[in-house]
Amino acid sequence: MTTACSNPAQSIPGAFLEQTADVAAPQLLGWRLVSEIDGIWSEVVITEVEAYRSDDPASHSFGGPRGRNVIMFERPGLLYVYRSYGIHWCANVVCGGVGEGSAILLRAGTPARGEALMRERRGRPTKLAVGPGNLCQAMGITGAHYGVDLLDQKSPLRLVEGSPPGNIAVTPRIGITKAVEKLWRFVATHP
Repeated sequence: MTTACSNPAQSIPGAFLEQTADVAAPQLLGWRLVSEIDGIWSEVVITEVEAYRSDDPASHSFGGPRGRNVIMFERPGLLYVYRSYGIHWCANVVCGGVGEGSAILLRAGTPARGEALMRERRGRPTKLAVGPGNLCQAMGITGAHYGVDLLDQKSPLRLVEGSPPGNIAVTPRIGITKAVEKLWRFVATHP
């Protein structure tokens, strides 16, 4: 299913993140994720995301705050980083109100700056930021970045407003076994 993108202008950059993940996620498409780690810059345009909420059995926040997921219950704009299957780092943007347990998984991006660095980090020339683990590797994101404020423009990882995509494909999420019927995966598409 493809829908027209609606990303209304915000008076406060990132204010849309105060909404639950399923509402905020498509509005994150087209934003830029900037990495300035160890003085080295890279940047992607966010092209694919998934929404997760605390009332969603596929979410890390399901069942309430505990262990690594406590950041999901904090204020919007913080980065929740975790290891998937003990191998790949995955990055999520916390959203919703404090205490809600809502976050947006960053699944893919298009390189916009530092592509040579991304190729070096990934050890390959293509598909640099396709898939959540690949995106983190390309951008240099690790567990050390857990809790970074993505809305602080002095942060080593930050979100910068970009241009919304022309269209958004809405599909079921990938790689989960619970709540598979939810159409909470959002992918930027060309008209």
